[in-house]
Amino acid sequence: MTATAPTPAAGETRLVRLWRGRPEDAPWARPALLGLLAVTTALYLWNLSASGYANSFYSAAVQAGGESWKAFFFGSLDAANAITVDKPPAALWPMALSVRLFGLGSWQILVPEVLMGVATVAVLYAAVRRRFGAGAGLIAGAVLALTPVAALMFRFNNPDALLALLMTVAVYAVLRALEQAEGGTKWLVGAGVAFGLAFLTKTLQAFLILPPLALVYAVCAPARPLKRFGQLGLAGLALLASGGWWVALVELWPAASRPYVGGSQNNSFLELTFGYNGLGRINGNEVGSVGGGGGGMGGPGGGQGGRWGETGLLRMFDDSNGGQISWLLPAALLLLLAGLVVTRKAPRTDTARAAFLAWGGSLLMTLGVFSFMAGIFHEYYTVALAPYLAALIGMGAAVLWEERTAPLASAGLAVVVGATAWWGWVLLGRTPDHLPWLRWAVLAVGAVAALGLLLAGRTGRRLGLAAAGLGLAAGLAGPFAYTLETLSTGHQGSIVTAGPSGAGPRMDGGGRRTDGGVRPPNGMQPPNGTQPPNGFPGGGQNRNGRQPPAFGERAGGGGGGGGMAGLLNGASVGTEAKAKLLQDADAYTWAAAAIGAQNAASYQLATEKPVMAIGGFNGSDPSPTLARFKQYVAEGRIHYFIGGGGGGGGGMGGPGGSSEISTWVQENFTPTTVGNATFYDLTAPKK
Repeated sequence: MTATAPTPAAGETRLVRLWRGRPEDAPWARPALLGLLAVTTALYLWNLSASGYANSFYSAAVQAGGESWKAFFFGSLDAANAITVDKPPAALWPMALSVRLFGLGSWQILVPEVLMGVATVAVLYAAVRRRFGAGAGLIAGAVLALTPVAALMFRFNNPDALLALLMTVAVYAVLRALEQAEGGTKWLVGAGVAFGLAFLTKTLQAFLILPPLALVYAVCAPARPLKRFGQLGLAGLALLASGGWWVALVELWPAASRPYVGGSQNNSFLELTFGYNGLGRINGNEVGSVGGGGGGMGGPGGGQGGRWGETGLLRMFDDSNGGQISWLLPAALLLLLAGLVVTRKAPRTDTARAAFLAWGGSLLMTLGVFSFMAGIFHEYYTVALAPYLAALIGMGAAVLWEERTAPLASAGLAVVVGATAWWGWVLLGRTPDHLPWLRWAVLAVGAVAALGLLLAGRTGRRLGLAAAGLGLAAGLAGPFAYTLETLSTGHQGSIVTAGPSGAGPRMDGGGRRTDGGVRPPNGMQPPNGTQPPNGFPGGGQNRNGRQPPAFGERAGGGGGGGGMAGLLNGASVGTEAKAKLLQDADAYTWAAAAIGAQNAASYQLATEKPVMAIGGFNGSDPSPTLARFKQYVAEGRIHYFIGGGGGGGGGMGGPGGSSEISTWVQENFTPTTVGNATFYDLTAPKK
């Protein structure tokens, strides 16, 4: 009798498939992907708690959502639902669920962001691998993981991590739809859902890549023309449904029973979307903004300098943004051109050319808007470019490598590597005290690699691969060094940048930006959390990860945080202040009220009790009005008013706004010094 081999257990089969991957892939492909994801996870988790609560503005909303489902739904800054953050709440939901499950803490808030980063790398790999091979996918994933601004924002609690993931998913879904013989309706609808969720993450920024992707599908999809437009219509409906349900509920909800829409001047999410978070970002006319753009629309060399830096075609390469994102940006643009040249004679429905058009169109559209927008622009916004850039690197390198026997292709590879090495040399020269030897090593290795690639068509495969490996190492050495520095440093506050000190906006001795803009007001966090120079104490985080006292405080104080320090980076809450706020806190709707969301968030996170943020983020939102605040006080719903800590307290609030509330409190209640903070007991008016 012949023995029958035992059938592998189902679990063993799944494990083998997980390790082996698809049958058509090389044996090394799946292990290499798993290794990339494991290394990315380990890197992003390392030293994660150094950032503490990171951006306390969003962390306070996460804490509130972890306690109140109503706050969870609206994205309220406090569990008593006084006012929301100035964005829709989708990015807060994963973090709030984590806090509900595991309690409040730095890891509970930031680990979901890390997982989003790892997921973005995985989706990007999948998108590139399908048409260009596992090698291209691995290059794209590695480039994304080691981009400094990506390493920063996939460990930070701003909405940008989820936005980058959803935008990558959207491009992937469109590319899958383009592969279908009659067009992939379900994949295109999936892209619409991704866009809708991205809108609920960061409003209109989600739609920057919508025009190029829709155009690529309309032109390149294999289906008949009428069907293509019908599928795009279905995708639009999916977008409206997935993003519009929440907007409809907020707009239809009685204003008296929901929190005020933070960032708006009329308690309207639509106004917030098309004003402060929409056209205001483009033209600089941002009502209620901390500063506004002021940057003129520049020409190719850069426009007029404003509070947010110069505008123009070279903005992503300047001192503020270059070290964040532009290391491989010249290479991506060159490889986009090369990919389109190589596929120029391909049929209309060619998926390789469609991929270059999709990723390239997304990069160019986002790059153009970021370069010329005159309103609020922060360096960390550039993380949106990272997936598109990384995809083009992987795809373009694969296409030229396949064509390397052609002199123009090998020359193209050499030019790309040489240009990347030179630009890395330039960027590393902007931080001369950080690994000064590296810039020369990058230049030398890049030159050797460029020469080897120039001869790749005439030499053996091994020598060609060695040259390609050297070129990749030269291109990634600079961003890898900046990424390691980013991972080793905690980042806190509203404005953060990646890399070593000096990699972000440069300031002169007078506190002015040398890249064309002007320095933000006192207390705004400087690059990478370093202490501001020349008499601008407070607000930022020191390089050792410790939060310095807010402006106007001494170390160890209770944290009033006058001026702009409390506005943009919160306050240092002392033990005395915390203990006082916790006394009988459950007897009040709000343990305290403070001007500005960051200031209020500091006290809320320290006590885990609701603290009203008067005037929202900037202290300039008309919420609550003076009459409403007086009513809250008369009803005994607010225990303390904390003095200082916001622009509104200094007159930023309009009529009935935070400045009037601050004045009324000072006139009618007695101040008490608690540590180094000023408290007003709103239950004990002056006699």
